[in-house]
Amino acid sequence: MIDKKSLVAFANNERDRFEASLRQFVDIPTVSADESRLPDIRRCAELAASTIRDFGGEADILETAGNPIIHGRFNSDSNLPTVTVYNHLDVQPASRETEPWTSDPFVFTKQGDRYLGRGTTDDKGPALTALFGIRAAREAGVKANMHLLWELEEEIGSPSFDGAMKKYGKQLATDSVLVSDTIWVSRQRPACPAGLRGLQGFELILETAATDQHSGVTGGAARNPIGELMKLVSEMYDATTGKVKIKGFYDDVEPPSKQELADFRASGFTVKAFKKDHGFRSVRTEDADDMMKRIWAMPTFEVHGLVGGYTGPGIKTIIPPRAEAKISCRLVPNQDPKKIMKLVRDFVKQRNPDVKVVPESSMLPYKAPTTGPLADAVRSSMKFAFGREPVFVREGGSIGAIVSMEKVLKVPVLFLGLSLPEHGYHAPNENYDWQQASGGMVAFAKYFDEIANL
Repeated sequence: MIDKKSLVAFANNERDRFEASLRQFVDIPTVSADESRLPDIRRCAELAASTIRDFGGEADILETAGNPIIHGRFNSDSNLPTVTVYNHLDVQPASRETEPWTSDPFVFTKQGDRYLGRGTTDDKGPALTALFGIRAAREAGVKANMHLLWELEEEIGSPSFDGAMKKYGKQLATDSVLVSDTIWVSRQRPACPAGLRGLQGFELILETAATDQHSGVTGGAARNPIGELMKLVSEMYDATTGKVKIKGFYDDVEPPSKQELADFRASGFTVKAFKKDHGFRSVRTEDADDMMKRIWAMPTFEVHGLVGGYTGPGIKTIIPPRAEAKISCRLVPNQDPKKIMKLVRDFVKQRNPDVKVVPESSMLPYKAPTTGPLADAVRSSMKFAFGREPVFVREGGSIGAIVSMEKVLKVPVLFLGLSLPEHGYHAPNENYDWQQASGGMVAFAKYFDEIANL
């Protein structure tokens, strides 16, 4: 049996090496949305492969139609169970000039037990935590094949991942996948997603002229594309309540079960902490049950940006020739992004046929198993490491690779996330901390031991 005391000692002994490795990864600005960062993406892939080899594993950089993926292997014995841990190494954009970062977002900064920098918690820190967990398990004599699958396109919706799964499926064969790219509800209570929301993004574009026109000379006769898009969007959803007004949008929504609602309530979620963690001055509801259902179990309609017209100081009295609205919908189990896209197109065609609808990123929702030996292994591993059994909630975000792995590899996909709300996913001053990293190493090592002993 694996021993917690020895695993904790392992983590403490490896702290300097973990921090040095995390520094190497964070200092590479792997912004997948920025094509100018492709050399950094490649550099990170090479660092990932060499790091896995330094730990005694085999590593391949697998080429795709887009950014590469890294496949690491520790043991490949057909007589042993195989677990593949998925993480991603690409990150969101960041700028100290336009965002309130207290340090350079692409320079690893240590402040006591806290590590600042883009990618520290999403998802380079958890990826390296899993790698160190593999090393701990190997040193403890755990008999299992422990593999890694590290992606470099997750932050742009994994556009090449499905094709890569089909191309390399035999090479990537495994018995199960464990994902470490999710957030607890609070530090006091471990939480595992029982599902992820899907995504359908799109742009609404309206062009009514060739150039800016004087609002005094043409105002009253000219169409205003910004105003028309604002009207169209307000017809599509109620910005005050968040309710979507497109007919058929909610038809396939699967509501949470009684057990899921009970787990939601046992998660330690509070409206007060949610507002504090995310810096909200106000929210749509102060009812905890309603808020948990909104962020985990109901679809959304969000306007991310409205582009067009004059945005400089003061007012420039023009009528713009063009405007676009950037929008996405988070989707829940049973909702189909293709169906949602058709509903949007039909709605726009009826209300304002001059508006062009351009589809963007699309991801299916995912529902994970919460019963059976693998789910039990997650429960026991997190309790072993952090002292409390996790609750199974739903994750409000989306991970495009999940459905591809389940579909192509034909194996169950479960979650062992380590990030916290205060770590700032996608936010300025993103951070990770040693408590979660060291506990995560113990949890991963225990999980591999649980699988080896099934």
